[in-house]
Amino acid sequence: MSGRAQLMWDEAVTGYDFGPEHPMDPVRLALTRSLVGALGLDREMEVVAARSAGESTLRLVHRQDYIDAVKAASLEPDAADPSYGLGTVDDPAFAGMHEVSSLIAGQSVGAAEAVWRGQALHAVNFAGGLHHAMPGAASGFCVYNDAALAVARLLELGAERVAYVDVDVHHGDGVQAAFWEDPRVLTVSLHEHPRTLFPQTGWPEETGAECAEGSAVNIALPAGTGDAGWVRAFHAVVPEVLADFRPQVLVTQHGADTHFEDPLAHLAVSLDAQRAVQVACHELAHEYAEGRWVALGGGGYAVVDVVPRSWAHLVGIAAGRPVDPETVIPEGWRQEVYARTRQLGPMRMTDGRWPVGWASWEEGYDPADRLDQAVVAARRAVFPLRGLLA
Repeated sequence: MSGRAQLMWDEAVTGYDFGPEHPMDPVRLALTRSLVGALGLDREMEVVAARSAGESTLRLVHRQDYIDAVKAASLEPDAADPSYGLGTVDDPAFAGMHEVSSLIAGQSVGAAEAVWRGQALHAVNFAGGLHHAMPGAASGFCVYNDAALAVARLLELGAERVAYVDVDVHHGDGVQAAFWEDPRVLTVSLHEHPRTLFPQTGWPEETGAECAEGSAVNIALPAGTGDAGWVRAFHAVVPEVLADFRPQVLVTQHGADTHFEDPLAHLAVSLDAQRAVQVACHELAHEYAEGRWVALGGGGYAVVDVVPRSWAHLVGIAAGRPVDPETVIPEGWRQEVYARTRQLGPMRMTDGRWPVGWASWEEGYDPADRLDQAVVAARRAVFPLRGLLA
């Protein structure tokens, strides 16, 4: 197996653009790619532009009538059919929507293929992670569910156990739905509690269909959760279920919208904690999946201060050249930020909270603490179904 990592990138993915008033500004992708270059991380990887996902690939997850509706809306945005979630406030239709959505999906599918076939040990598509799209509808800024398509392609290629771990602030509902009845896929989502955030799913009691009980794991965190609690919750659940499941490949989604600056959610996580969990995912891939790791982006709407730095850290970890948090960001990149956005870019690759301290679950828990209550709820819901001690 090649030890070299792949970075999936095609400039055309920046055409995934819902318009100037929409929070998912594609400048976040362009700025991430240029920061990766400014830090020299792309010299440590093979940069690959995979082909777009074709209809037969899209049908691994999506219904044909929905694909047809996306294609029609792509040609005539004003005639988009809202019954498919298209032409809505969250998912406005735009010209070329099918083509660019298929291209992003193709990068994630290509990443999965490269890792499964041994062409790369790790592969990153930070333009991906569009985890809300359903088999028959767009949802939550997501048209095609590239994350679910990557997992489905791994199964098609012969994988028998694929683990998907999602640390976006929003529940990974579309991926969970795609594999709800499939015990070959373990979906784990660490997210803000559905009482306070879209999509109002991801309750601990959602554990998979009767034929796949224990294959869905949901850790629903209280609003306001910060670094220590977020990292503690991750380590209190994720390593144990991965050790039990023994995945052949680990697919992870790294939405940056857990950050305290993100305008659309209510967690209080720093860039440094995001980096700590990225490192943990990398280590878990090596511990339980022979290093096979497909890493995706996701949400993130602090498009200058947070998203580029978070995903540049992810790329560096996958490339085997993690970026020191104290690294000063190259001035050329900050000039590009100002030219594109008229905002001042961040100075360093840290929020000043590295290293992140957190208390291990093995040291005990406080039954009156809301964070610990969330962890207990997740463990009690799913661990007995997997034969684990809650």
